[in-house]
Amino acid sequence: MGEHCNWCGVEVEAGSGFRAAEPAGERRAVFCRLEHVVPWIIQGAHWDPGTIGDPDGNGLGRCAQCARAVGEDVVLLVRHRGEHRIGDAFCGPEHLLAWAKQGGRWRGP
Repeated sequence: MGEHCNWCGVEVEAGSGFRAAEPAGERRAVFCRLEHVVPWIIQGAHWDPGTIGDPDGNGLGRCAQCARAVGEDVVLLVRHRGEHRIGDAFCGPEHLLAWAKQGGRWRGP
């Protein structure tokens, strides 16, 4: 049984979608598509209680949007792609929003 997208409510399988978290507040959210992060944050980012597993990869100490070191208020976004977990860190929800609006990892120069 999968989780449900915090924006549209569609079921999200364990090996797909995106998981967002604020580890300091033990809050999390699930998305079926990166595009659903944008309206979710604009509408007020309604988190669920909980945590997400640690993503694979390096560089989670720096914001994917501005490249500054992240602090206690870090927001993580982890893409689930089969057995792989691709993580990005952000200074806060505002930088996650800007990054997602620009296309995430697939944004242009």
